Amino acid sequence: MPLLPMSPPVFSILSALVSDRSGLHFDAVSAPVFAEKVAARASEAGFDSLLDYYYFLRYDPAGSGELDRLVEALVVGETYLFRELAPLETLVSHLVAPLVESGRRPRIWCAACATGEEPHTVAMLLADRGLLDAVDLVASDISAAALARARAGRFGRRALRQEMPALAAPWLSLNERTVEVRPALTAAIDWRQINLIDDAAVAALGTFDVILCRNVLIYFNEQTTRQVIDRLSARLRVGGALFVGISESLLRFGTSLSCEEQNGVFLYRKIT
Repeated sequence: MPLLPMSPPVFSILSALVSDRSGLHFDAVSAPVFAEKVAARASEAGFDSLLDYYYFLRYDPAGSGELDRLVEALVVGETYLFRELAPLETLVSHLVAPLVESGRRPRIWCAACATGEEPHTVAMLLADRGLLDAVDLVASDISAAALARARAGRFGRRALRQEMPALAAPWLSLNERTVEVRPALTAAIDWRQINLIDDAAVAALGTFDVILCRNVLIYFNEQTTRQVIDRLSARLRVGGALFVGISESLLRFGTSLSCEEQNGVFLYRKIT
């Protein structure tokens, strides 16, 4: 079945609707991918007109649930185990371990974790240092489907794109098609469905010593990025740190957080 055509006006109103719900930003460059995914989702939902689909999403009482399913279809969930490992090692050794040694119980939040490879990696690093039971590790994503996969602890072999580190051996089992995580490790993570543009939902998580929001901000426009940064900053305890992706920077956004370098890794510290 050919994909439903999307005119520029329909792209404008549909992308605005998605942005209002999720914060995801789509421009002219990303319009073809947006149109393809929306058309596929609309057809699956039984619509033969994207304008009718928009009116359903916008005005029908059942539209809210379908809009959530559309957002899930649009979310980019590219991630894998041990991705950008150095910042995670620094997080554990330079931030979390000293807090535990001082008698504190640190709280870590992996925001927008997709299918859970990042929090599972953090959990393995913590377990390797004997710290897993001494911290609270929260992981969240906007997508219920992604979180279901994360909670299952079962990934395709592409989730492991390098030689498995020795520290992972107690926790991972491999076969030709899958990488499976021991249930005890997955159970140590508090999985939550959270939309990063939802003030109340984010605030309800409490405060954290470390927040990871890596390779996420690039999918927001500048205004939404500033809002998300402010929201995450408010959830940091004084002295806490925010980690973003190695290709991302907060400096141009005028954040109140202080940029620091530790062990060759950049992080953003809450000073006051």
